[in-house]
Amino acid sequence: MIIFSLKEDRRETKEIPDSSFFLEGDKNLCFLIHGLTGTAKEMSSIGVRLNREGFSVASPMMLGHNQSLSVLKRMRWQELYAGIKKEFLKYESRYENIFVGGLSFGALIAILLAYEFPDKVRAINCFSPTLFFDGWNTPKTKILLPIIFKTPLKYYLYLREEYPYGIKNQELRSKVESFYKASGLFNYSKVHLYGYPVIPVSSMHQNRLLAKYIGKILPLIKTPIQILQAKEDDITSPKNSYFIYERIGSKDKKVILLEDSYHIIIADQERKKVAQETISFFKKYR
Repeated sequence: MIIFSLKEDRRETKEIPDSSFFLEGDKNLCFLIHGLTGTAKEMSSIGVRLNREGFSVASPMMLGHNQSLSVLKRMRWQELYAGIKKEFLKYESRYENIFVGGLSFGALIAILLAYEFPDKVRAINCFSPTLFFDGWNTPKTKILLPIIFKTPLKYYLYLREEYPYGIKNQELRSKVESFYKASGLFNYSKVHLYGYPVIPVSSMHQNRLLAKYIGKILPLIKTPIQILQAKEDDITSPKNSYFIYERIGSKDKKVILLEDSYHIIIADQERKKVAQETISFFKKYR
């Protein structure tokens, strides 16, 4: 459902908790990047499993994601990337190897880090990469988005998170659903747990612009890459994974399709399998 609002909410940053986390391990760092309008909290399950295998793990909050929607909706992808890059550089000299992983929009940021730091990033793991919003649950009104992207309307339109919220697991989905159903447009009470209740159309535009840029640089990237996605992804179809696979310059590359999950595969039904595949892949380059 698309929501139109002229209202601005300019709450102070301190009102929204920061869900960034760091887990100390060995000299191999897994740098995990959450999704657009999401939260670092969504990376915690896989982060803990990686840490149990000895990896150090860092997952920063993306720039603007601890502020109001009025701030977030004005941020360009270059600013979001710059914020993640700044966090990455804090660890760059401290660790022998760095492995990057990202969910959805975060997967594109992970690819961009590997492009800019080919000598430091040892391997990439993409979880449900989002270049195109073409999953089975995307609204029919999405056909209007290319037109809206060209107008100022994109700053006043929001796409509300809808059932099944990227999650097939009923227990987890019920928790997320109770939050989203009770949330108004500017309800930030549990943003640090579940992300924003809506996604600004302007942010979707920035996702599209980054996707176009990633498409151009993929042949230049040689870093080993593993791409995991659900066959029944409700947000973005497996076409996204194969788009990357077919164009990236990496020799070691593979796509793994999951049978019993939706978009948020790192927290859904097959989260243990996703974690194990990630661990096995990263260990090859440890």
